[in-house]
Amino acid sequence: MTETASEPRKSRLPAWLRALRPKQWVKNILVFTAPLAAGRLTDLPVLQACALAFVTFCLISSSVYLINDVRDADADRQHPSKRFRPIAAGELAVAPAIVLAAVIGVAALVLAWLVSPLLLATVAFYWVLQVCYSVFLKHQPIIDLAVVAAGFLLRAVAGGVAADVPLSQWFLLVASFGSLFMVAGKRYSELKTLGDESGTRPSLESYSLSYLSMIWIVSIAVVIVCYGLWAFEQSGSQLWGVAWNAISIAPFTLAILRYAMAIDAGRAGEPEEVVLSDRVLQALALLWIAPVAISVFA
Repeated sequence: MTETASEPRKSRLPAWLRALRPKQWVKNILVFTAPLAAGRLTDLPVLQACALAFVTFCLISSSVYLINDVRDADADRQHPSKRFRPIAAGELAVAPAIVLAAVIGVAALVLAWLVSPLLLATVAFYWVLQVCYSVFLKHQPIIDLAVVAAGFLLRAVAGGVAADVPLSQWFLLVASFGSLFMVAGKRYSELKTLGDESGTRPSLESYSLSYLSMIWIVSIAVVIVCYGLWAFEQSGSQLWGVAWNAISIAPFTLAILRYAMAIDAGRAGEPEEVVLSDRVLQALALLWIAPVAISVFA
């Protein structure tokens, strides 16, 4: 049996703010990826639309987190780390949490409508899908992986629809299988870390480490191949005689493999923690963004 997680350092943030899970807002940076790949991110209207889409997804995702934590409070109290979440720990009562979820959910929908009807449709679909996941889809093997992966994919799509930027087939493939890679890796890490205590999360009982590893390994292969095909397709546009998109394949692949190390070690149960704490991964991400930015903006 794995060791019980020790109590985390006491945060100075109020319970209601911690319940919004602000650390997980880093996932919403995905809204900038489609305009970045299209070379449109420096256009002020596009940047403004993406910024508003980012805020919208921060609000709507936090609304979903609150709903999920209210429903799972009893189960979270049995979990070695989730028992410290504000609702499970009794720091935030259920009624205020529900009211807060409703307020920020409505605010997200209103903001999305002001930006674009398509963004409103994307955000509304995300909310419905994630609430259905919280209520019953999380207990359906494979479907639960697809729904969580769809949450990442919808973030990436949101930036394109908010800024009216066309989404290429390669972008959608990379985003789709990249999302599946993240989700399967998250489940793998959770199962490996919890061990005999995996029963505290019923959805894990249907999976084995070997099955989940097969999913995220296959996803890695598809992501790298599709990204490489996109990069070589774009390499006809060169600056100073250098195909910068093609050069970006190396740091992109190394960053994927670096994150895979965290998965294999059981440290990717919270993807945002890996991204925010791994300095080598952050450096590789910068080395990847730099040639892409040079290619699309210079």
